[in-house]
Amino acid sequence: MMKFRFRRQGADPQREKLKQELFAFHKTVEHGFPNQPSALAFDPELRIMAIGTRSGAVKIYGAPGVEFTGLHRDAATVTQMHFLPGQGRLLTLLDDSSLHLWEVVHHNGCAHLEEALHHQPPSRPGFDGASGLPSLARITVVLLVAAGDLAALGTEGGSVFFLDVPTLTLLEGQTLGPDEVLRSVPDDYRCGKALGPVESLQGHLRDTTKILIGYSRGLLVIWNRAARCADRIFLGNQLESVCWERSGRTLVSSHSDGSYAVWATDAGDSPTTQPTVATTPYGPFPCKAISKILWRNCASGEHFIVFSGGMPRASYGDRHCVSVLQAETLVTLDFTSRVIDFFTVHSTRPEDEFDEPQALAVLLEEELVVLDLQTPGWPAVPAPYLAPLHSSAITCSAHVANVPAKLWARIVSAGEQQNPQPASGASSWPITGGLNLAQEPTQRGLLLTGHEDGTVRFWDASGVALRPLYKLSTAGLFQTDCEHADSLAQAAEDDWPPFRKVGCFDPYSDDPRLGVQKVALCKYTAQMVVAGTAGQVLVLELSDEPSDQAVGVASVDLLQDREGFTWKGHERLSPRTGPLPWPAGFQPRALVQCLPPAAVTAVTLHAEWGLVAFGTSHGFGLFDYLRRSPVLARCTLHPNDSLAMEGPLSRVKSLKKSLRQSFRRIRKSRVSGKKRLTAGSKLQEANAQLAEQASPHDVEVTPVQRRIEPRSADDSLSGVVRCLYFADTFLRDAAHHGPTMWAGTNSGSVFAYALEVPAAAANSDRRPERAVEAVLGKEVQLMHRAPVVAVAVLDGRGRPLPEPYEASRDLAQAPDMQGGHAVLIASEEQFKVFTLPKVSAKTKFKLTAHEGCRVRKVALATFASVACEDYAETCLACLTNLGDVHVFSVPGLRPQVHYACIRKEDISGIASCVFTRHGQGFYLISPSEFERFSLSARNITEPLCSLDISWPRDAMRASYRPRESPKLSQANGTPGVVLGPQSRGGSPDPTRSEGADTPEPPEATLSPTSVDSATSADTTLDTTGDVTVEDVKDFLGSSEESEKNLRNLSEDEARACPILIG
Repeated sequence: MMKFRFRRQGADPQREKLKQELFAFHKTVEHGFPNQPSALAFDPELRIMAIGTRSGAVKIYGAPGVEFTGLHRDAATVTQMHFLPGQGRLLTLLDDSSLHLWEVVHHNGCAHLEEALHHQPPSRPGFDGASGLPSLARITVVLLVAAGDLAALGTEGGSVFFLDVPTLTLLEGQTLGPDEVLRSVPDDYRCGKALGPVESLQGHLRDTTKILIGYSRGLLVIWNRAARCADRIFLGNQLESVCWERSGRTLVSSHSDGSYAVWATDAGDSPTTQPTVATTPYGPFPCKAISKILWRNCASGEHFIVFSGGMPRASYGDRHCVSVLQAETLVTLDFTSRVIDFFTVHSTRPEDEFDEPQALAVLLEEELVVLDLQTPGWPAVPAPYLAPLHSSAITCSAHVANVPAKLWARIVSAGEQQNPQPASGASSWPITGGLNLAQEPTQRGLLLTGHEDGTVRFWDASGVALRPLYKLSTAGLFQTDCEHADSLAQAAEDDWPPFRKVGCFDPYSDDPRLGVQKVALCKYTAQMVVAGTAGQVLVLELSDEPSDQAVGVASVDLLQDREGFTWKGHERLSPRTGPLPWPAGFQPRALVQCLPPAAVTAVTLHAEWGLVAFGTSHGFGLFDYLRRSPVLARCTLHPNDSLAMEGPLSRVKSLKKSLRQSFRRIRKSRVSGKKRLTAGSKLQEANAQLAEQASPHDVEVTPVQRRIEPRSADDSLSGVVRCLYFADTFLRDAAHHGPTMWAGTNSGSVFAYALEVPAAAANSDRRPERAVEAVLGKEVQLMHRAPVVAVAVLDGRGRPLPEPYEASRDLAQAPDMQGGHAVLIASEEQFKVFTLPKVSAKTKFKLTAHEGCRVRKVALATFASVACEDYAETCLACLTNLGDVHVFSVPGLRPQVHYACIRKEDISGIASCVFTRHGQGFYLISPSEFERFSLSARNITEPLCSLDISWPRDAMRASYRPRESPKLSQANGTPGVVLGPQSRGGSPDPTRSEGADTPEPPEATLSPTSVDSATSADTTLDTTGDVTVEDVKDFLGSSEESEKNLRNLSEDEARACPILIG
């Protein structure tokens, strides 16, 4: 028998250099709201804000685009943070009582955050000056005094230590122990009592030698550090928080019983036991503790008192509130998540007599809310970043590149009409520190996120700051229980306390069937498709004016009256009848209801033809939304697809049935080799030949391949439609091209339909007289039956076809319709290119056989060179179930580079990944954060910013250590070190023709328009956005699979690798 083997070729230096100019891996920025925040700080001089998290992350924010990220070495909770004013330095306290000093360091004109020093206080017995227990050395509160050069550390044992901040060393001889304080306390108070932990430390704005110390048992002491004595003593109740008024003549304390008290500091020398004002704002019934209180004075005499907590324990003890009191005006801000901390933006200059607060910033567990205190009504200020992506849980996402300026302006206008801003210019974002050095983006990028409550949110993803633009809600089209909940909320508004709902975090969905599963947007016609959990497919169009209109409803039966199947899942959503009011923005034009109402797993839109295709676990359909009529419905169910009839929300799933199927799979995996061979498939025969053929010299010339067992045809959920695709190509014969539709399923089947689209449908939005027709042209069954995750047609030059309207409007280079076209089919196990119209195999790459992983996401992306402005290559980017990203050439399918991107245990992160058209990507590192990464050496979106820092003359500065990237560590993702491309060019492709080992000729020069002219929401070959059964099986069965791969490796060593067409 003739055997073809290819000897390993050496790496081509010219190609390796070109790879370095095209590909580079960076983790650049984290979009969204930090996960599990735990601390907050604000620098009033630099106007920057810091947020610490439970995972040890430190994030500093300034003006939009100004961001710094750091990560402590130990994954401990950040409990407190304090800026050294104007110095760009930050002191952090972790829950293990360790102190860390961070610096914003400039290098090559740009700034990044670096940990300069850290200090672990000793916890030896007796060091704290109390009972000698090590736990008493735990630091409870930190205060920066003397312009930040000195820090006072309050401890659990009641002592106050002093720390030299530039060196993070404790100052000997200055420790203030509780015994020294007790000497100044009356005998009747200290009899048999300890002071308790230090709850609060406050400094005097004008006299830095005075410190206000608050102990948990209610004692307040104004301590004079210079004279080492107590100036004033106040005796109160169980203490929670203290605030010293600006002039120093008044202080306010909050207590555990829900009360606060105002004390005068100049009322004599004797200990003060009675405050000038003592009140329980939400009494007289028992209230919860007021955990923090602030006093801000104004020139008008109407001072601000801001405090958190204090709600009536029985009635509203579960509410998360911050109250703002000014004169007779009291507003109870009601949030949907726990209050972490808050601060006011006000004047801190010593020469100013009044605070005059401008804004209130409240950090919550799930969002950041800023209120404008200078505008009547105290409205919320829209955040240019830090928006909670997870205000409702994210269910899918898509990216749209190169959005036209006209569409961008219309979307922004629709968003502004949703949230009209007051006429006064006072309500501006108060955190404006730093300077964004990044260039203005050359193209606008949209990130679309679908949510569990039926909304689609539009985000400006052009730069570092992910800015909310517009929110589309689909719930108004259906009958839900929203109205009843809204009426109850309105009825309770007049009750006491005066609650005011603030914030947009609302994780509760009125109906899980509203959840958005897939979105697609045509950026040239402003038409959009939104598909949901209950089989609803909405076709929408952008309108600049509000309207009242009825929405036509059409049903498509995907079962095609097939007998023996009964849907046991959720019911369909009931649409509203009659004309409905729609605000300016995307308004529905048609509603298609799939039957059975299973979740939509794939959708695609072709606005030029007026067609939308959709697929579920039962089949796929084609709908002409210009004529409002179905064109095609095809059932893909296998007779044993029982699970497909239950749906994700079904309550009748049988544990017994799941166990039975698991045992069946185990039995099948134990079938002997003889029985496998008797199955008679060509692939199994080829694998048997692989096992028989071996010679010593073959080990050096061919890579080892894993044996891949074909999947059973009767696996459950084999009929799930994984991808849909429209293309104008050659399907019937090589002389005539025309519209086609392609569909790939979970069982490895690909259906190709030839479409007859009337000319009127292609060039106008009027209803054509003749209907669109669809005829099955080809049907391909992959031998491994691996799920098909993507389909794409390549033109005669091997490039992807342009998007709808791009070629007809001269927005992109017209495709080559003279040479032969090819179709790229990507399954979970391999990539394969077939010629058209014969559908004969041209080339392939077996990813699972070579790498032992499965494909999860793929996309065709354009990679521009950093060395040559006009040179670019179109490649295939692939994310695997192990979290690795691979890049392959197109159409040769030669491996270029691969990088470790996501942890393989992060199933939700892998499932949420979306690629952009220009070599970038996003994935969720937490429910509220997207990690942005880049595979392109040229197209990188990362923070480039600087701070105007004023350092003291004698300040010590940590030595700078050069870094490869401004951002080395991610807060929640894997470390984002700049990595050079790992060359894969030396690995031969066993399926390549004899002449294919020569270096790939460079592609023709691409114009900038053609390079940056695709909509990634359409060209990103997306798979389902949910965590699939396969994802969980990959994670749970990783150890068993790795053992099997090792056994296969040991059996396949020293064997040849002939050409196999699988």
